[in-house]
Amino acid sequence: MKGGRKTLVGRVVSAKMDKTVVVEVVRAKPHPIYGKVVRHHKRYKAHDEENKCREGDVVRILESRPLSKEKRWVVVETLSRE
Repeated sequence: MKGGRKTLVGRVVSAKMDKTVVVEVVRAKPHPIYGKVVRHHKRYKAHDEENKCREGDVVRILESRPLSKEKRWVVVETLSRE
């Protein structure tokens, strides 16, 4: 995807804010020396316009312009409900 926006898939870990959810994205990659698969996780704040997301939902988020101090992502779709 040349010049496109990044998309990530993660689980909603907090939906307590108004129009904002915290999405945790887990990546697994092998350790450079030992080869063991290590899981890395990062949390992103994403915009949820209709407040539809609940904790435990698996969602797809799309990179966007800065919406606030920490919010740089938008929820595009809910892939599964918890």
